[in-house]
Amino acid sequence: MPLRDYVLILIVIAIWGLNFVLIKIGVAEFPPFLMTSLRFAIVAACVVPFMAVPWHAMRWLVLLSLTFGSLHFGLLFAALQSVDGSTGAILSQLGVPFSTLLAAVFLRDRLGPWRTAGLVLAFFGAAVLAGEPRLPAVGPFVLLVVSAFGWALSNMYIRKVADVHPLAVTGWISLLALPQTILWSAVFEDGQIAAMRDASWMAWGALLYIAVLASMLAYSLWYHLLGKHPVNHVVPFTLLAPVLGVVASAVLLDEPLTWYKLIGGALTIAGVGTILVRQGRSAPVVPPEVEPVAGTPRS
Repeated sequence: MPLRDYVLILIVIAIWGLNFVLIKIGVAEFPPFLMTSLRFAIVAACVVPFMAVPWHAMRWLVLLSLTFGSLHFGLLFAALQSVDGSTGAILSQLGVPFSTLLAAVFLRDRLGPWRTAGLVLAFFGAAVLAGEPRLPAVGPFVLLVVSAFGWALSNMYIRKVADVHPLAVTGWISLLALPQTILWSAVFEDGQIAAMRDASWMAWGALLYIAVLASMLAYSLWYHLLGKHPVNHVVPFTLLAPVLGVVASAVLLDEPLTWYKLIGGALTIAGVGTILVRQGRSAPVVPPEVEPVAGTPRS
């Protein structure tokens, strides 16, 4: 792999690693479902007018808008209003073991001893994190776990739209998920107009970062790299994203690095790493906090 591509990989990982810090900054001023809606609106506006999708893919995109749009992103943003960004960065990685379990149950994918060990490590690490004294309540922890499960479900359904350009999938999922998250915001939140009126430049900047850089730019670069190199040469770098997320949350948000986070995070990431390495070419190729996908994508 040429040096230029290594640099591009590190740029993508840096963008994704900082994503949780920017989400935390955003949900400090925007209600989380409102922020999710604004994120979807920006992505849809930038993609949908320029990238059509075949009609046969629409029913799967509608399903993905539920599992990935409302379930994954909606609950992720809601949880991060109450928990540390570092905790979110670590627990979002549970999407990989959940995806592996779903593949074993529904696709009869044989786990083997290494991936089984990875599953045990990942979920044990999550259990350690659940004991974090600073966790405000069990509710946000559960939301993060369910959000990761939503990513895993999406990782199965995404196979049905393998013939659609990945960026088009992102844009159309955003468009179809937008009415759902607007509804959740209307039901569970208030003060949306005031929040948008009074939001600081940092909150708006965080929103643009999440929509433009973390979703569209990094996603496009990632698929460019996957189109040039074997998946198992590129995928292991994704393990740097949650590590960077933890470090960035500690440095930029002044979140303490407790032993619960260090031990639980190390176990979770080690388990996820074991699964990704052993899955080889069939591994999920994008971190759970960004977009779901299975198999080897096109460039």
